[in-house]
Amino acid sequence: MNEWRPEDGAFRISDSILMSKSVTNAYLVITEEGDVVINTGLAGHGQRHRERFEQLLKRRLAVRKVIFTQSHVDHAGGWQAFDGADVDFIGQRNFDAIWAERAALEPFFARRNYRVIRAILDKMARESKGPQPSETPAPRLTTRYGDGYAFVLGGQRFELIATPSGESLDAACVWIPQKRTLLTGNFLSAVLGTMPNFVTLRGDRQRSIPGFLRELQALIDLDAELLITGHGDPLEGATDVCATLKKVRDAVRFIHDKTVRRMVAGETLPEVMEAVELPAKLRLSRLGRGPTRWYVRSIWKEYTGWFRQELTSELYAKPVVSIGPVLAEMVGGPAALAAKAEGLRADGFIQQALHMAELAIAAAPHSRVVRETEARILVDLIDATGGDGFDEIGWLESKLLEAQEALGQSDGGKD
Repeated sequence: MNEWRPEDGAFRISDSILMSKSVTNAYLVITEEGDVVINTGLAGHGQRHRERFEQLLKRRLAVRKVIFTQSHVDHAGGWQAFDGADVDFIGQRNFDAIWAERAALEPFFARRNYRVIRAILDKMARESKGPQPSETPAPRLTTRYGDGYAFVLGGQRFELIATPSGESLDAACVWIPQKRTLLTGNFLSAVLGTMPNFVTLRGDRQRSIPGFLRELQALIDLDAELLITGHGDPLEGATDVCATLKKVRDAVRFIHDKTVRRMVAGETLPEVMEAVELPAKLRLSRLGRGPTRWYVRSIWKEYTGWFRQELTSELYAKPVVSIGPVLAEMVGGPAALAAKAEGLRADGFIQQALHMAELAIAAAPHSRVVRETEARILVDLIDATGGDGFDEIGWLESKLLEAQEALGQSDGGKD
């Protein structure tokens, strides 16, 4: 993810396209009849984005259109810096509903976000000033569209292509055919060349993997020469753009097809998660949000919903860990459960060790021996990631910090 360095300026991607880097980038397309802004960054960044563009151009902006590629606050929060009496704010027709939905659930998602991307959020808080997401006013849309929308300004045609299988149901890509330039926002994930954001531990609406494959193929067929994303640097050259998009497509299709075949064959979700892995030729530069098994799970859930038909207890509210205190009493106390977890860990059965440790924590959340065992298991799981998959690492590090905090408050006892 990009850093916010307000002292930096904007720069030209081409003669008529400017880029202002931030947590999420803002872009400006110059035409003979006025300027088109694509994404406006966070609320506290919008004014600086505008200043950067004006400093580079050595003139005031003549904003005619503002296009949002999705309603997340880091893409749309800075809209007021580009507002004006004649400015047309354009968003997909689900934009208002998704913005309102995220605002209503903001306290819920803020807690979840912090437990997964704490380091990123802390860094953003240090670097960025201005309204928090919950304080950011909703953008004033003046044009809404469904599957697609097009307009011409200054002889340039802009085509907006709805991509609801991207990072949000109101997501869209922008195609400028005369420049063979494609702006994808976060359709291809936060980081180009990784697995798409079908899975985020913070939680989001279910994204459609078959839908993504259809939408991505339509983008490949455009034969773009310049690919511009929501984060990171542009990718130039039709050959490289096509190869990058096709590799993502082929990786997603492989996981999808293998998962579906195993579902049809009668395998359980855990069996499919263990079995499906990308071959070397389809492995992307980085995993993205998490490992392949998470994408398998997402595909399974899209087709089947939440009930796996494996355990009757799936139907009821009480989780497995609720029997932790009873189980601890049966085996001689939480320390006995922790000892068994440690034994499983030593034998290399780290996932089983985690299950056992979680039962012990449910029985004795302030036991030093239990929390020390949990911490060692979490360190092993972090090491097993190999440093790839920032959602998984973020969650594990957050849980490790919780374990360490619990150790600081522990009763010192074994039970």
